[in-house]
Amino acid sequence: MANIIEITDFSAPELDVYARLTEGQLKNRAEPEKGLFIAESPKVIDRALDAGYVPVSLLMERKHVDGQAKEIVERCGDVPVYTSDLDVLTQLTGFQLTRGVLCAMRRRPIPTAREICKNARRIAVLEDIMNPTNLGAIFRSAAALNMDAVLLTPACCDPLYRRAVRVSMGTVFQIPWAQIGQEVGDWPRSGMAELRAMGFKTAAMALRDDSCSVDDPALCAQERLAIVLGTEGDGLSDRTIADCDYTVRIPMSHGVDSLNVAAASAVAFWQLGKK
Repeated sequence: MANIIEITDFSAPELDVYARLTEGQLKNRAEPEKGLFIAESPKVIDRALDAGYVPVSLLMERKHVDGQAKEIVERCGDVPVYTSDLDVLTQLTGFQLTRGVLCAMRRRPIPTAREICKNARRIAVLEDIMNPTNLGAIFRSAAALNMDAVLLTPACCDPLYRRAVRVSMGTVFQIPWAQIGQEVGDWPRSGMAELRAMGFKTAAMALRDDSCSVDDPALCAQERLAIVLGTEGDGLSDRTIADCDYTVRIPMSHGVDSLNVAAASAVAFWQLGKK
């Protein structure tokens, strides 16, 4: 049975998760087993529940309890459902809620790169991508365009940051992901060694004179291929490019020299993820 609680006190500690804790505090690096994240909108929350994430509480507009979030409320059992009008929730959280529903959920232990790549044919490797909007968009493309897993270097943005989850439309819960290396210094040297040990050839997406085209038959013929994408501004590091088996470019027209990393990922995944 739903546990509906009308918000009367903005300072109530049970609302800290929505109003006062930073993304870093939610993640709780000191005690990872107590870490939380926020899922936003009924569709995203539904996908998180489908993936087995455990809800802690819900925050939503009053009208959604028996409206568009009714099934979510039912699926979450007796967890607290904090509710009020939209203007009150906006004042509480400091931002306009997408579709008026948030859910605090427990994090789960992150699997190892080897675990999620055991049977993978095509994977994406993200080097130091720190913008949650780009990260979420890349995850959405990876899930849609035949990537089997996503690996992130230690300096990447957290895929469970609220904005990354929302932009991904919940696909961060549908495609396996893990971190490759524990410390920033583990990439690229030990990370590349791990990819090679798992049997992957590596393709660096970069603009170089010696780059091959993304539709080069040699790339598509590889049994296992890791597509490596770099930061929004600088792209991949020189060392990473040097360590990769291929350097790959997307042919451009009209004098355009490059695409945003999220757009480039979609093109690369579509071409190289074909089965």
